[in-house]
Amino acid sequence: MILYLDASALVKRYIQEKASQDIYAWIEAADIAVTGLVTRVEVAAAIARAGRMKLIKPDETLAALRQFRSEWESFQRLPITENTVIRGDALAVEHNLKGYDATHLACALIWQETLGMPVTLASFDDHLIEAARAVQMSYLPA
Repeated sequence: MILYLDASALVKRYIQEKASQDIYAWIEAADIAVTGLVTRVEVAAAIARAGRMKLIKPDETLAALRQFRSEWESFQRLPITENTVIRGDALAVEHNLKGYDATHLACALIWQETLGMPVTLASFDDHLIEAARAVQMSYLPA
């Protein structure tokens, strides 16, 4: 399986939340784990926000950021190109998606088309999953 992780999925690897165990299993089962370059900013921001909101302790915040940053290179990272942005624009309008959600779907679709193989989108954003279903992309959680 080629797994594309959006930020809502990847952050669960670093902050223990509902479905964190699923993320571990999906990444382990994947032949390759892929994400868009913008995910680095989104996940770091989500970890920092969890710390500010006191959902995790200060030492857990630092540990999560350290682990995330040390593992970042292990993920295949897709660039955000003009083509990605144009595709995301169309997806945002057509499927009523937020900007980064549309960007993630565009990345996953472009990667799938480039490879000529199925890509599975992992996300915990209901609107993004609905859009993935609409464009007939595999997704998790199913």
